[in-house]
Amino acid sequence: MSIEQKLDVILKRYRESFLEKVYSDENDDYDILMQAFGITPLLKRENRQYWGRELGKCWELLVVEACKSAPTFKPALRIGGDEPCDLIIQNYAIDAKYRLGSGDSGTLKKFKAYGPLLREHGYTPVFLFLREDNLPAAMTACKSGTWEIYIGKQSFDFIKLVSGFDIENYLTRKANEFLVVR
Repeated sequence: MSIEQKLDVILKRYRESFLEKVYSDENDDYDILMQAFGITPLLKRENRQYWGRELGKCWELLVVEACKSAPTFKPALRIGGDEPCDLIIQNYAIDAKYRLGSGDSGTLKKFKAYGPLLREHGYTPVFLFLREDNLPAAMTACKSGTWEIYIGKQSFDFIKLVSGFDIENYLTRKANEFLVVR
């Protein structure tokens, strides 16, 4: 199966999950992953936590799958009971995040701890954020000198650089192909 076929499988699985979902600060930002599913900002606002969590997991799976063909790909690193990154390519320990919208102190403590921990193991910690509307205070905590941070287009460029796969082009072509609106 090609990378694109594997990515299609992920998008189809999430589409089915989204279709089964009963939808119970007004952000009108519309991103490339939302476009693949036809999710409007209005629909997303109906249950922000649900959509943020699900789109975040989908983004993570897409990034991991797109990077698997890289010769130096390694799966998520486990250190003790923690998983401080989603994958490793070359010397980069990569954590894919849809967006950082929580200033939760526990989450930020983990990010601050994981960066130095990954560096101790010889890796360069990298965050790949899809969205550009991240919480500024949380981003400041991540930029504490231990993580390289790529946002939006920078993330797509980084993925293409390390994997050879153009996930931005792929997602652009998939706009409205996996519609969840009934």
